[in-house]
Amino acid sequence: MQVDYPVHVEVETPAHFERIQLLLRLALAIALGWVGVTAGWLVCTLYAALPVVAAIAISSGGGSRYRDEVAPRIWQVLRWLLQFSAYMSLLVDRFPTDGDVGVDATLRPTGTPSIGSALLRLLTSIPSGLVLCVLWFISGILWVIAAVIVLLGGDMPPSIAKFQRGVLRWSARLVAYHASLVEEYPPFAFETDDGHGTPLTAGSAP
Repeated sequence: MQVDYPVHVEVETPAHFERIQLLLRLALAIALGWVGVTAGWLVCTLYAALPVVAAIAISSGGGSRYRDEVAPRIWQVLRWLLQFSAYMSLLVDRFPTDGDVGVDATLRPTGTPSIGSALLRLLTSIPSGLVLCVLWFISGILWVIAAVIVLLGGDMPPSIAKFQRGVLRWSARLVAYHASLVEEYPPFAFETDDGHGTPLTAGSAP
């Protein structure tokens, strides 16, 4: 089943990862943790802040202006965070800069959000967010396995890369919806390759 959704993420994962890049990831994670910036802190901040930021922007300029002018700027920030997530989760082997890092995340803004609909996403995002938490847990276990393989000089297992790619796509779609960049609810489909996904449920949440 091909899922037609206005957020699309393509990732080019190399077969071989450099061990020095893995050590850089560990050093970066330790440094961020030292100053209090952890993955959990970032997720909680984004979850609480994105709907509020959207509501404030809509209140000052209206839903159409938010979709046409503000949404692309918000997506630029979220796109970099997705690229950073791809780097940290061993999907790509280059830190995200202005150049090509192997992650192409595109957005087609849809809908005309209101203040109420933006704030309501604090609740409506929960079902998809709970599934994502489970996926993140599995992703963490697979990351450890992949890291050991890379440290031993092996290649990235394609099955692990596929799973991490699916988690990144789920994250991208949920965060775009949560920020009121798109109107459509994220589909409950886990896509690992070229946009063809396996549906987890027959329908989707409101």
